[in-house]
Amino acid sequence: MTDADDQKIEREKHLAGVENAVLRADNLIAGYLPGVNILNGADLYCQPGELVGIIGPNGAGKSTLLKALFGLVKIHEGTVKLKGVDITNQRADQLVTKGIGFVPQTENVFPSLTIEENLEMGCYQEPQNFAERFEFVTDIFPRLGERRKQRAGQLSGGERQMVAMGRALMMNPSVLLLDEPSAGLSPVLQDEVFVQTRNINKAGVSVIMVEQNARRCLQICDRGYVLDHGRNAYSGTGRDLNNDPKVISLYLGTLGAKAS
Repeated sequence: MTDADDQKIEREKHLAGVENAVLRADNLIAGYLPGVNILNGADLYCQPGELVGIIGPNGAGKSTLLKALFGLVKIHEGTVKLKGVDITNQRADQLVTKGIGFVPQTENVFPSLTIEENLEMGCYQEPQNFAERFEFVTDIFPRLGERRKQRAGQLSGGERQMVAMGRALMMNPSVLLLDEPSAGLSPVLQDEVFVQTRNINKAGVSVIMVEQNARRCLQICDRGYVLDHGRNAYSGTGRDLNNDPKVISLYLGTLGAKAS
């Protein structure tokens, strides 16, 4: 079977599952510079209540895909739809109000501000909802409520990741985009982040997560995508991808090393 055949199969699988998707991306071609594309026809969809994982080798375009969904990278071709409405290339601040949250991999908290102030920044567009959203977030992350007056810069890496995820939840998103939430954390803290991600999902938020810890990501996600050279190489349930001989041979041998 040729690469073109594989791409056709992946495209057909994508189209078969997009009905009622809360977030859908079709044939995205995007990049940081004109004429230099990182994404070369990537597709993605997330159903309400799903946790979707994106794995792949370094340079595959995983983080670029999330940033394109969130309006931070110019999409040259293709479309992004939120609940059936075209949001392609809309500004990030507009997307926040429409129901998309984004947690970048680095520089994702305000270190000089307290936990409470960081969360306030998360709902600066709707300050009247702070109390309600603060209660929601601290139900998921009780430690943030207990230490609300502590400055974020004094927290551990895992605690700062809680703050970053909590701040993104303050606007009550229907979809949360997480860019490598376990990066740079110890194995114990990585496990904690994965548990927290699943708890966010169980609380009713659809999650799309990019991860280098591929095996662990596939263990907790409902469905997964393997991205390579800016396009879908494989997709399926997390369990199926974790047990697929081709995926194991081509990707999980190295990508899964951290989780083994």
